[in-house]
Amino acid sequence: MGIDQAYGNWNGPVDPESHEFVYVPIPEGRETLPDLATPYATVVSALAAFANGRVVDAKACVLPGALLGRQMHLDPDFQRLSYGNNPNSRGDIINRLAADDVVVFYAGLRPCRPGGAERAGKLIYAIIGLYRVIEVVQLATVEPARWHENAHTRRVTPTPNDVIVRAAPAVSGRLRRCLPIGDWRDRAYRVFPELLASWGNLSCRDGYLQRSAIPPTFLEAKRFLAWFEAQGPELVQENN
Repeated sequence: MGIDQAYGNWNGPVDPESHEFVYVPIPEGRETLPDLATPYATVVSALAAFANGRVVDAKACVLPGALLGRQMHLDPDFQRLSYGNNPNSRGDIINRLAADDVVVFYAGLRPCRPGGAERAGKLIYAIIGLYRVIEVVQLATVEPARWHENAHTRRVTPTPNDVIVRAAPAVSGRLRRCLPIGDWRDRAYRVFPELLASWGNLSCRDGYLQRSAIPPTFLEAKRFLAWFEAQGPELVQENN
C-alpha cells in the first residue's frame, strides 16, 4: 500500500531506528468530488512534522513537486477504517472476505537516514496497518451519506461493482510504528525467512512482496496473528 516507484515515483519515509513513518498514498487517477477531495497538502504537513527534530535526508521527507497540487487516492483510509478495490483479481480476493477476517497492509518505505551500509539505497518493507473486518459491501449499495469514507466512493464516476471493506474500531487501524518484515534478497523484496517460518508461510513464492496481480495470503493466519500480537502493536485510527 502507499506510494511507490510504479504509482507516484516516490516512497514514503521511515525512521529505521524508531520505525515511525509517514503514510503517503498513491496519486488519484480519476476525478473526485470537489467537497470530498483529499489533497497532498495534508501529507506535506505530516512530512514536515516527521522531519522536525530528526537528522534526515531532505529528499526523503519532501514530496516531489510533480505531486503538489494533485489529489491522493487515500486508500486504505485509516481514519475512517475503510478500504476499496476494483473487481479484478485483487478485488475478487477482497470480495470473499467475511466478518472477523483480517486484512494486513504493508508498504515499501525509504529510510530517512542511513540504517547501515548493507541497506544503502534499499527500501524497508513493513506492515503499516491491520483491519479486522466487519463487512464487505459493493460500492453501488453505499448510501451518499457515507461516500466520504473511501477513495472509491469519493469519485465523480465511481465503479458500481467495486468492493468496500469496513473494519472494526479499536482493533483496526494504522500502526503508530511499522513492523519491518522484509528486504532485498534473491533479486526482489521478500519476507525475512525467519518470519515466513514463524507465520507458516504465504501463498506467494518465497515471500515475494513487490506489487503483483494477486496479493499474498496467509496459509496459517492464526500463526501470523499470534506473532503480530506478540510485537505489542499500537493501532491508531489516523492516516498520519
